[in-house]
Amino acid sequence: MTERIEAYRKALEKNHFTVRTFETREEAAKAFLDDVAPEETVGFGGSITTRELGIPEALMARGTVVFSHWEDTGLSKPEALFKAITSDVYVCSANAITSSGEIVNIDGTGNRLAALCYGHKRVYIIAGVNKLTGSYEEALLRIKNQACPPNTKRLGKKTPCAAVGHCMNCDSPDRICNATLVLNRKPGGQDYIVYLVNEKLGY
Repeated sequence: MTERIEAYRKALEKNHFTVRTFETREEAAKAFLDDVAPEETVGFGGSITTRELGIPEALMARGTVVFSHWEDTGLSKPEALFKAITSDVYVCSANAITSSGEIVNIDGTGNRLAALCYGHKRVYIIAGVNKLTGSYEEALLRIKNQACPPNTKRLGKKTPCAAVGHCMNCDSPDRICNATLVLNRKPGGQDYIVYLVNEKLGY
């Protein structure tokens, strides 16, 4: 494992998060599937990273109940969003992790931010090396200029950033950066397990 990932591991652990490091996405996916009991329900935030790891499909193939507004689970989008917030286990990525061990996420709807704060046995945050930043200010720049533009384009949103490829601090009704959550330290209501993967994952 690289010195950089080890430095971020130590910073996150200093903030009382549990951290596991992996060289590959395959190792991370296997560890997650081994750690989640088949009878536990699993909620998802909208996450390219978890899809790149094949986690939703693997869970559903073994019969685990999945709540995801991206997958065909037989639920409407509002139902899936609500049930994900109340699942046993929640899994998502991070938009950015700072060098001081803060986890930063920005949402359009806020469902992921709500789920990250409270309500589960465990929360898993899976992040590739591309999500590692310096300061909080650098984290915001990364999110708004590297994560939000490709996400708005993927979602078919009509925002300036989808057109020009960087943040314009718009007032578009399609804007997807409406709320920001910073986990400065591990919140007290649930366990948090951060997976740091030595690959680029997601946006």
